[in-house]
Amino acid sequence: MKLSRRTSWFLTAFGVWSIIIWTTFVKNLWKDSGGQAFTNGDHSQPTAFFWVHLLLAVTSFALGIAVGAIGLRGLRATRRTPATD
Repeated sequence: MKLSRRTSWFLTAFGVWSIIIWTTFVKNLWKDSGGQAFTNGDHSQPTAFFWVHLLLAVTSFALGIAVGAIGLRGLRATRRTPATD
């Protein structure tokens, strides 16, 4: 299957965006002092909220890497062949 250059760029950009957004989310989750992520702000007592959102972030981060890699492979493939866009 061949991806168009436009689709490859979109997938690459989506992968980069996903990595940036979810990395920022995890940093903010770790800094939470409102009591949602950790009981009484104690990092040794994470709540269910923390675990669910960490799992969501890790999954989305991994999917962002996979989508970005597909986009990069598509871009490399379009470099080897003449543009058909």
